[in-house]
Amino acid sequence: MNRIGLWISSLLVVFALLSSTLFVVDQRQFGVVYALGQIKEVITEPGLHFKLPPPLQNVNYIDKRLLTLDSPENEPMLTAEKQRVVIDWYVRWRITDPQAYIRNVGLDEKAGTNQLNRVVRNAFQEEINKRTVNELLSLKREELMDDVKAAVLVVVKGAKPWGVDVVDVRITRADYVDTITESVYRRMEAERKRVANELRSTGGAEGEKIRADADRQREVTIANAYRDAQKIKGEGDAQAARLYAESFGRDPQFAQFYRSLEAYKSSFNSKGDVMVLDPSSSEFFKGMRGTPGGSPVRK
Repeated sequence: MNRIGLWISSLLVVFALLSSTLFVVDQRQFGVVYALGQIKEVITEPGLHFKLPPPLQNVNYIDKRLLTLDSPENEPMLTAEKQRVVIDWYVRWRITDPQAYIRNVGLDEKAGTNQLNRVVRNAFQEEINKRTVNELLSLKREELMDDVKAAVLVVVKGAKPWGVDVVDVRITRADYVDTITESVYRRMEAERKRVANELRSTGGAEGEKIRADADRQREVTIANAYRDAQKIKGEGDAQAARLYAESFGRDPQFAQFYRSLEAYKSSFNSKGDVMVLDPSSSEFFKGMRGTPGGSPVRK
């Protein structure tokens, strides 16, 4: 019984020892084998691999994929005209030489992220100091990003290479700091209000001008119409007076009779008019007592 337990224990120890010598490298990773703290081998191919059991050899993994570094803070930078701007950026990078990376940067991706962030920010600050805000917002932004990428590559591939490759550098946003942005918005709002007030005042002046011209044309039209009407009326009155004169000249008694009728018409214009006269002695009713020839008027 003791012999069986011994065999089982021995097999377990052998199995544990054997499993400590096997490790798997994922296709997304580098496998770095250490021997007593020194890099013994870098495995780039995925699959099952062998090593000596700890503590003789240990294995560490480093990501070989394309990594993204986003700007972690929004500290203002000064442009060529001393304007304070805030930019957001990102960098695409990858580890290409794990041995150089571990010797000169660190043991994991976080170490590279921290150091690369410092280098990229310094490069941005240096390039933005050479350019104006208009250049940051124009097509020259591409030139700025290319210059930053070149400056970063000079550092990471310098005397002590980092073992990394910077694939791309991009600016996602460029803006003034909050205080300047607010003042810019206020100036823009004031400018828009000024333009709106100017347009309203111009429109009001044009409206008054149109209304004044319309009133003037109305007065001129009415005056011309009144003038023409008075002219026609005068001509009609003159024609009527001429006809009356001709008619009255031919028959004076008819003229007297016509004037009497006009007087009656004017006197009895309203139903409430009252006149107290003696018809027998008043000349006013002479036309009613008889015809111009002397014959009585029939009722």
